[in-house]
Amino acid sequence: MELWQGVRPGRAAVGVAAVALGLLLTGCGGDDGKSEAGPRQNTSHASTPSAGQPESTTSGNEPAQPDTGKVLATVDGANGFQFVIHSAQRDAGGFLTVTATVRNTTSKPLIGGPVWSGQEVGVQKTGPSFAGITLVDKTEKKRYYVLRDTEGYPLTTTGVTSVQPGQSISVFAQFPAPPASTTQVDIQIPQMPPATIELS
Repeated sequence: MELWQGVRPGRAAVGVAAVALGLLLTGCGGDDGKSEAGPRQNTSHASTPSAGQPESTTSGNEPAQPDTGKVLATVDGANGFQFVIHSAQRDAGGFLTVTATVRNTTSKPLIGGPVWSGQEVGVQKTGPSFAGITLVDKTEKKRYYVLRDTEGYPLTTTGVTSVQPGQSISVFAQFPAPPASTTQVDIQIPQMPPATIELS
């Protein structure tokens, strides 16, 4: 209180006005003209964690939520992660979008981001992602990697660094579409066994 007694009323009024203006600008700002569709922009994932659990994030270009009632394959890892693949849908633009749910089946938090991002240096610098997932067409003997945008960012869910006990997170990844004659591929998730999924 004694410190404020030596401040002139004029300066105090200016200080209060400056703080109020700063708060007003902070409340109105934040968009800076960027679209939500940018691959680097993260939004909260669709699943709702239980109370007290930190939310992971996913890329702003995430498609509609997958139909979790449909299961193409379930992949269990030795570390306690489980991937449930819901769809592998061809798009008109020549893409293949895979949707899945990643679950923590243990009673402790699990870290998976660095492994899922893959070993490619150019993708690792973009932060945690699922760019390490690949598709293998055994008939055509081809491997498909997650697509990148013009700045090198992977077209997949990003920002997931950990999954809390019992938590489920919806994820997606986009790949070049295999030939129309290919009806199934193997999905390979780092440090997990491969699984065969049907394409639609």
